[in-house]
Amino acid sequence: MKRATLRDIAEALGITAATVSRALKGYPDISSRTKQAVLAVADQLNYAPHPLAVKLRQQEYKVIGVVVPDIMHPFFSDIVSGIVDVVEQLGYHVMLSQSNESYEKEVRVTQMLQATGIDGLLMCLSNETVTVDHLRTLREYDLPIVLFDKISLGLDVSTVVTNDFQGAYDAVTHLLQQGYTRVAHIKGPVHPENSRQRFAGYRAALADYGVPFRPEYVAECQAVTHAEGYAFAQQFLALPEPPEAIFAVTDAVAIGAIGALKEAGQRVPEDMAVIGFSNWTVCELLEPTVSSVVQSGYDIGCRASELLLREIQQLRDDQPREHRHLVLNAAVKVRQSSQRTPAITVA
Repeated sequence: MKRATLRDIAEALGITAATVSRALKGYPDISSRTKQAVLAVADQLNYAPHPLAVKLRQQEYKVIGVVVPDIMHPFFSDIVSGIVDVVEQLGYHVMLSQSNESYEKEVRVTQMLQATGIDGLLMCLSNETVTVDHLRTLREYDLPIVLFDKISLGLDVSTVVTNDFQGAYDAVTHLLQQGYTRVAHIKGPVHPENSRQRFAGYRAALADYGVPFRPEYVAECQAVTHAEGYAFAQQFLALPEPPEAIFAVTDAVAIGAIGALKEAGQRVPEDMAVIGFSNWTVCELLEPTVSSVVQSGYDIGCRASELLLREIQQLRDDQPREHRHLVLNAAVKVRQSSQRTPAITVA
Protein backbone atom coordinates (compact mmCIF):
# COMPACT_ATOMS: atom_id res chain seq x y z
CA MET A 1 0.00 0.00 0.00
CA LYS A 2 1.31 3.44 -0.90
CA ARG A 3 2.43 5.48 2.08
CA ALA A 4 0.53 8.73 2.60
CA THR A 5 2.57 11.89 2.09
CA LEU A 6 2.30 15.53 3.12
CA ARG A 7 0.99 16.20 -0.37
CA ASP A 8 -1.89 13.73 0.12
CA ILE A 9 -2.98 15.52 3.30
CA ALA A 10 -2.65 18.91 1.61
CA GLU A 11 -4.78 17.84 -1.36
CA ALA A 12 -7.46 16.41 0.91
CA LEU A 13 -7.73 19.74 2.76
CA GLY A 14 -7.09 22.13 -0.11
CA ILE A 15 -4.03 23.68 1.54
CA THR A 16 -0.30 23.64 0.78
CA ALA A 17 2.07 20.88 1.82
CA ALA A 18 4.14 23.52 3.63
CA THR A 19 1.11 24.39 5.78
CA VAL A 20 0.59 20.71 6.54
CA SER A 21 4.22 20.35 7.58
CA ARG A 22 4.06 23.37 9.88
CA ALA A 23 0.76 22.20 11.39
CA LEU A 24 2.18 18.77 12.21
CA LYS A 25 5.16 20.44 13.89
CA GLY A 26 2.87 22.70 15.92
CA TYR A 27 4.09 26.01 14.54
CA PRO A 28 2.33 28.93 16.33
CA ASP A 29 1.46 30.72 13.06
CA ILE A 30 -0.94 27.89 12.13
CA SER A 31 -4.44 28.17 13.60
CA SER A 32 -5.76 25.57 16.01
CA ARG A 33 -8.57 24.77 13.59
CA THR A 34 -6.12 24.01 10.78
CA LYS A 35 -3.91 21.93 13.09
CA GLN A 36 -6.88 19.85 14.18
CA ALA A 37 -8.01 19.30 10.60
CA VAL A 38 -4.49 18.28 9.54
CA LEU A 39 -4.11 15.86 12.45
CA ALA A 40 -7.51 14.32 11.72
CA VAL A 41 -6.75 13.70 8.06
CA ALA A 42 -3.22 12.47 8.90
CA ASP A 43 -4.74 9.93 11.27
CA GLN A 44 -7.35 8.94 8.69
CA LEU A 45 -4.68 8.37 6.03
CA ASN A 46 -2.30 6.61 8.46
CA TYR A 47 0.35 9.22 7.76
CA ALA A 48 3.77 8.74 9.32
CA PRO A 49 6.93 10.80 8.71
CA HIS A 50 9.08 9.26 6.02
CA PRO A 51 11.85 7.20 7.63
CA LEU A 52 14.46 8.67 5.30
CA ALA A 53 13.48 12.19 6.32
CA VAL A 54 13.75 11.19 9.97
CA LYS A 55 17.13 9.60 9.34
CA LEU A 56 18.34 12.68 7.50
CA ARG A 57 17.46 14.84 10.48
CA GLN A 58 19.19 12.47 12.88
CA GLN A 59 22.46 11.86 11.07
CA GLU A 60 24.61 12.89 8.13
CA TYR A 61 23.90 10.20 5.55
CA LYS A 62 25.31 11.95 2.47
CA VAL A 63 25.41 9.40 -0.36
CA ILE A 64 24.20 10.25 -3.87
CA GLY A 65 23.32 7.47 -6.32
CA VAL A 66 24.24 8.06 -9.96
CA VAL A 67 23.19 5.88 -12.91
CA VAL A 68 24.49 6.50 -16.43
CA PRO A 69 24.29 4.28 -19.53
CA ASP A 70 28.07 4.06 -19.98
CA ILE A 71 30.68 5.22 -17.49
CA MET A 72 33.44 5.25 -20.13
CA HIS A 73 31.50 7.38 -22.62
CA PRO A 74 33.17 10.83 -22.89
CA PHE A 75 29.87 12.69 -22.49
CA PHE A 76 28.81 10.76 -19.40
CA SER A 77 32.26 10.89 -17.84
CA ASP A 78 32.05 14.69 -18.14
CA ILE A 79 28.65 14.61 -16.43
CA VAL A 80 30.02 12.49 -13.59
CA SER A 81 32.90 14.95 -13.15
CA GLY A 82 30.41 17.79 -12.77
CA ILE A 83 28.38 15.79 -10.26
CA VAL A 84 31.40 14.91 -8.14
CA ASP A 85 32.74 18.48 -8.11
CA VAL A 86 29.41 19.81 -6.79
CA VAL A 87 28.39 17.17 -4.26
CA GLU A 88 31.83 16.66 -2.71
CA GLN A 89 31.94 20.34 -1.78
CA LEU A 90 29.07 19.63 0.62
CA GLY A 91 30.55 16.41 1.96
CA TYR A 92 28.49 13.99 -0.14
CA HIS A 93 29.83 10.82 -1.69
CA VAL A 94 28.86 9.34 -5.06
CA MET A 95 27.77 5.74 -5.61
CA LEU A 96 28.12 5.22 -9.37
CA SER A 97 26.60 2.52 -11.55
CA GLN A 98 25.83 2.01 -15.23
CA SER A 99 22.90 0.48 -17.09
CA ASN A 100 24.76 -0.49 -20.28
CA GLU A 101 21.70 0.94 -22.10
CA SER A 102 19.66 -1.97 -20.69
CA TYR A 103 16.23 -1.39 -19.12
CA GLU A 104 16.47 -4.57 -17.03
CA LYS A 105 19.84 -3.61 -15.61
CA GLU A 106 18.60 -0.06 -14.99
CA VAL A 107 15.79 -1.47 -12.84
CA ARG A 108 18.21 -3.68 -10.90
CA VAL A 109 20.76 -0.97 -10.18
CA THR A 110 18.15 1.57 -9.07
CA GLN A 111 16.66 -0.98 -6.70
CA MET A 112 20.13 -1.75 -5.37
CA LEU A 113 20.93 1.90 -4.83
CA GLN A 114 17.62 2.52 -3.06
CA ALA A 115 18.24 -0.47 -0.79
CA THR A 116 21.61 0.94 0.27
CA GLY A 117 19.91 4.06 1.63
CA ILE A 118 21.04 6.79 -0.78
CA ASP A 119 19.89 10.35 -0.10
CA GLY A 120 18.90 10.95 -3.72
CA LEU A 121 19.30 9.67 -7.27
CA LEU A 122 20.77 11.29 -10.39
CA MET A 123 19.98 9.33 -13.52
CA CYS A 124 20.07 9.20 -17.31
CA LEU A 125 17.57 6.69 -18.69
CA SER A 126 18.72 3.87 -20.96
CA ASN A 127 17.84 3.71 -24.65
CA GLU A 128 15.55 0.76 -23.89
CA THR A 129 13.55 2.49 -21.15
CA VAL A 130 9.91 3.08 -22.04
CA THR A 131 8.06 2.69 -18.75
CA VAL A 132 9.38 4.22 -15.54
CA ASP A 133 7.39 2.34 -12.91
CA HIS A 134 10.63 1.47 -11.11
CA LEU A 135 11.23 5.19 -10.57
CA ARG A 136 7.62 5.87 -9.62
CA THR A 137 8.08 3.35 -6.81
CA LEU A 138 11.04 5.35 -5.52
CA ARG A 139 9.00 8.55 -5.78
CA GLU A 140 6.30 7.01 -3.59
CA TYR A 141 8.95 6.78 -0.86
CA ASP A 142 9.86 10.43 -1.38
CA LEU A 143 13.35 9.64 -2.67
CA PRO A 144 14.54 12.79 -4.49
CA ILE A 145 15.27 12.02 -8.16
CA VAL A 146 16.69 14.22 -10.91
CA LEU A 147 16.83 12.94 -14.48
CA PHE A 148 19.29 14.32 -17.02
CA ASP A 149 19.94 14.04 -20.77
CA LYS A 150 17.52 11.14 -21.47
CA ILE A 151 14.40 11.80 -19.43
CA SER A 152 10.74 10.75 -19.13
CA LEU A 153 8.08 13.40 -19.60
CA GLY A 154 5.65 11.18 -17.71
CA LEU A 155 7.54 11.28 -14.41
CA ASP A 156 7.09 14.14 -11.94
CA VAL A 157 10.73 14.87 -11.15
CA SER A 158 13.27 17.60 -11.85
CA THR A 159 15.14 17.37 -15.14
CA VAL A 160 18.21 18.83 -16.85
CA VAL A 161 18.58 18.51 -20.61
CA THR A 162 20.28 20.14 -23.56
CA ASN A 163 18.06 22.01 -25.98
CA ASP A 164 18.20 19.07 -28.37
CA PHE A 165 15.57 20.48 -30.73
CA GLN A 166 17.36 23.79 -31.15
CA GLY A 167 20.77 22.18 -31.45
CA ALA A 168 19.55 19.90 -34.22
CA TYR A 169 17.66 22.72 -35.92
CA ASP A 170 20.77 24.91 -35.93
CA ALA A 171 22.98 22.07 -37.19
CA VAL A 172 20.70 21.36 -40.15
CA THR A 173 20.25 25.08 -40.81
CA HIS A 174 24.04 25.40 -41.00
CA LEU A 175 24.13 22.68 -43.66
CA LEU A 176 21.28 24.24 -45.62
CA GLN A 177 22.92 27.64 -45.52
CA GLN A 178 26.08 26.07 -46.94
CA GLY A 179 24.00 25.12 -49.98
CA TYR A 180 23.49 21.45 -49.12
CA THR A 181 19.84 20.72 -49.95
CA ARG A 182 19.81 16.91 -49.76
CA VAL A 183 20.39 16.46 -46.03
CA ALA A 184 20.16 13.04 -44.40
CA HIS A 185 19.75 12.23 -40.72
CA ILE A 186 21.06 9.22 -38.82
CA LYS A 187 18.71 9.36 -35.86
CA GLY A 188 18.71 7.73 -32.45
CA PRO A 189 16.34 5.01 -31.18
CA VAL A 190 12.65 5.80 -31.10
CA HIS A 191 12.17 5.92 -27.31
CA PRO A 192 14.70 8.41 -25.86
CA GLU A 193 13.27 11.91 -25.69
CA ASN A 194 16.53 13.51 -26.81
CA SER A 195 16.50 11.40 -30.00
CA ARG A 196 12.95 12.48 -30.74
CA GLN A 197 13.82 16.13 -30.17
CA ARG A 198 16.82 15.98 -32.51
CA PHE A 199 14.72 14.35 -35.22
CA ALA A 200 12.04 17.00 -34.73
CA GLY A 201 14.66 19.75 -35.05
CA TYR A 202 15.94 18.18 -38.28
CA ARG A 203 12.45 18.09 -39.80
CA ALA A 204 11.60 21.61 -38.66
CA ALA A 205 14.72 23.06 -40.29
CA LEU A 206 13.93 21.32 -43.59
CA ALA A 207 10.36 22.62 -43.47
CA ASP A 208 11.40 26.18 -42.68
CA TYR A 209 13.76 26.21 -45.66
CA GLY A 210 11.20 24.66 -48.00
CA VAL A 211 13.18 21.42 -48.42
CA PRO A 212 10.99 18.32 -48.85
CA PHE A 213 11.35 15.57 -46.25
CA ARG A 214 12.64 12.38 -47.86
CA PRO A 215 12.18 9.19 -45.78
CA GLU A 216 15.03 7.45 -47.63
CA TYR A 217 17.37 10.03 -46.11
CA VAL A 218 16.58 8.90 -42.55
CA ALA A 219 18.16 5.89 -40.84
CA GLU A 220 17.53 4.81 -37.25
CA CYS A 221 20.23 3.56 -34.88
CA GLN A 222 19.52 0.92 -32.28
CA ALA A 223 22.72 1.11 -30.23
CA VAL A 224 24.00 4.53 -31.44
CA THR A 225 27.46 3.31 -32.40
CA HIS A 226 30.34 4.12 -34.70
CA ALA A 227 29.53 0.94 -36.66
CA GLU A 228 25.96 2.07 -37.31
CA GLY A 229 27.18 5.41 -38.65
CA TYR A 230 29.54 3.53 -40.96
CA ALA A 231 26.80 1.20 -42.23
CA PHE A 232 24.20 3.91 -42.76
CA ALA A 233 26.63 6.10 -44.69
CA GLN A 234 27.22 3.16 -47.04
CA GLN A 235 23.43 2.79 -47.33
CA PHE A 236 23.05 6.45 -48.28
CA LEU A 237 25.81 6.20 -50.89
CA ALA A 238 23.96 3.33 -52.56
CA LEU A 239 20.85 5.44 -53.18
CA PRO A 240 20.10 6.54 -56.77
CA GLU A 241 20.41 10.13 -55.51
CA PRO A 242 22.68 10.13 -52.45
CA PRO A 243 22.42 12.96 -49.92
CA GLU A 244 24.87 15.84 -49.95
CA ALA A 245 25.17 16.04 -46.16
CA ILE A 246 24.53 13.99 -43.01
CA PHE A 247 23.41 15.18 -39.61
CA ALA A 248 24.20 12.43 -37.10
CA VAL A 249 22.57 12.01 -33.70
CA THR A 250 25.96 11.72 -31.94
CA ASP A 251 29.63 12.25 -32.69
CA ALA A 252 30.31 8.49 -32.59
CA VAL A 253 27.79 7.99 -35.39
CA ALA A 254 29.17 10.96 -37.34
CA ILE A 255 32.74 9.66 -37.09
CA GLY A 256 31.61 6.24 -38.28
CA ALA A 257 29.90 7.85 -41.25
CA ILE A 258 33.03 9.81 -42.16
CA GLY A 259 35.05 6.59 -42.07
CA ALA A 260 32.71 4.95 -44.58
CA LEU A 261 32.72 7.99 -46.86
CA LYS A 262 36.50 8.21 -46.92
CA GLU A 263 36.81 4.49 -47.58
CA ALA A 264 34.45 4.89 -50.54
CA GLY A 265 36.64 7.64 -51.98
CA GLN A 266 34.30 10.46 -51.01
CA ARG A 267 35.75 13.79 -49.96
CA VAL A 268 34.40 15.33 -46.76
CA PRO A 269 32.88 17.90 -47.02
CA GLU A 270 33.31 18.45 -50.79
CA ASP A 271 31.31 15.35 -51.79
CA MET A 272 29.33 14.93 -48.60
CA ALA A 273 29.32 17.03 -45.43
CA VAL A 274 28.89 15.58 -41.93
CA ILE A 275 27.99 17.09 -38.58
CA GLY A 276 27.52 15.32 -35.23
CA PHE A 277 26.18 16.09 -31.77
CA SER A 278 28.00 16.37 -28.40
CA ASN A 279 31.36 17.89 -29.41
CA TRP A 280 33.72 15.21 -28.16
CA THR A 281 37.34 16.29 -27.79
CA VAL A 282 38.31 13.81 -30.51
CA CYS A 283 36.37 15.90 -33.05
CA GLU A 284 39.25 18.39 -33.03
CA LEU A 285 41.87 15.69 -33.61
CA LEU A 286 40.53 13.90 -36.68
CA GLU A 287 41.12 14.65 -40.34
CA PRO A 288 38.94 16.34 -41.32
CA THR A 289 38.05 17.93 -38.02
CA VAL A 290 34.40 17.16 -37.21
CA SER A 291 31.66 19.75 -36.84
CA SER A 292 29.34 19.12 -33.92
CA VAL A 293 26.64 20.54 -31.68
CA VAL A 294 28.16 21.52 -28.36
CA GLN A 295 26.47 20.23 -25.23
CA SER A 296 28.35 20.51 -21.95
CA GLY A 297 28.18 17.28 -19.98
CA TYR A 298 30.03 18.94 -17.12
CA ASP A 299 27.40 21.70 -16.85
CA ILE A 300 24.60 19.14 -16.97
CA GLY A 301 26.21 17.27 -14.08
CA CYS A 302 26.65 20.44 -12.04
CA ARG A 303 23.11 21.71 -12.54
CA ALA A 304 21.51 18.31 -11.92
CA SER A 305 23.49 17.99 -8.68
CA GLU A 306 22.42 21.42 -7.52
CA LEU A 307 18.76 20.56 -8.09
CA LEU A 308 19.08 17.26 -6.25
CA LEU A 309 20.89 18.75 -3.24
CA ARG A 310 18.18 21.39 -3.03
CA GLU A 311 15.45 18.75 -2.92
CA ILE A 312 17.35 16.69 -0.33
CA GLN A 313 17.50 19.76 1.90
CA GLN A 314 13.79 20.36 1.41
CA LEU A 315 13.11 16.76 2.46
CA ARG A 316 15.34 17.18 5.49
CA ASP A 317 13.40 20.31 6.46
CA ASP A 318 10.03 18.61 5.85
CA GLN A 319 9.28 21.17 3.16
CA PRO A 320 7.47 20.37 -0.11
CA ARG A 321 9.88 19.74 -2.93
CA GLU A 322 9.72 22.03 -5.93
CA HIS A 323 10.61 20.34 -9.20
CA ARG A 324 12.46 22.34 -11.82
CA HIS A 325 13.12 21.68 -15.50
CA LEU A 326 16.32 23.16 -16.89
CA VAL A 327 17.07 23.35 -20.61
CA LEU A 328 20.69 24.24 -21.35
CA ASN A 329 21.72 25.98 -24.55
CA ALA A 330 23.34 24.14 -27.43
CA ALA A 331 25.62 25.73 -30.04
CA VAL A 332 27.00 24.57 -33.36
CA LYS A 333 30.78 24.27 -33.56
CA VAL A 334 31.69 24.44 -37.24
CA ARG A 335 34.81 22.57 -38.31
CA GLN A 336 36.11 21.17 -41.59
CA SER A 337 33.62 18.31 -42.03
CA SER A 338 30.70 20.63 -42.80
CA GLN A 339 32.36 23.83 -43.99
CA ARG A 340 31.97 24.09 -47.74
CA THR A 341 35.05 25.67 -49.27
CA PRO A 342 34.12 28.71 -51.40
CA ALA A 343 34.75 28.26 -55.09
CA ILE A 344 37.87 30.02 -56.37
CA THR A 345 37.13 32.59 -59.04
CA VAL A 346 39.79 32.86 -61.76
CA ALA A 347 40.10 36.36 -63.23
